[in-house]
Amino acid sequence: MSNAPPPRPRVVAGKRRFVIVSSKFNARYVQGLVDHALDEFRKQSPDADLTCYRVPGAFEIPVVVQDIAANKRADAILGVGVILKGHTEHAENLARSITDALQRIALEHGVPVIHCVLSLDSEEQARERCLKESINRGREAARAAIEMANVMADLHAKP
Repeated sequence: MSNAPPPRPRVVAGKRRFVIVSSKFNARYVQGLVDHALDEFRKQSPDADLTCYRVPGAFEIPVVVQDIAANKRADAILGVGVILKGHTEHAENLARSITDALQRIALEHGVPVIHCVLSLDSEEQARERCLKESINRGREAARAAIEMANVMADLHAKP
């Protein structure tokens, strides 16, 4: 993973709809990601319509993302969660399942789905990526969502 954040996308003029679907599990770290994402959305897309949905765990994120994408209720969707690895393969299986589901939903419905379900080895990594400013993955996810919403709007703009 890079320590350099992606550049800020151009400020969005006009109304965009962004939805964050986040897990309640590992709440402290997930909330850090959500807070930084919301802050970035407000800076870069001040007129955006922002909606947040909370689900019990990371495994439940894709079903809500699926409904939002199928009904075209967002210009981009963020799936936000934190999976901390243990001593079994459960975390790896969970992370792969979520990754595959989110990618399938994005491709099936043509709505950008930003994957911000982090699979981390330790609480130290979680603190660095979820709570700190320097490499906060929530902020990066919001930037990716804004940029993808811009790209999709450009693709669908009438000539």
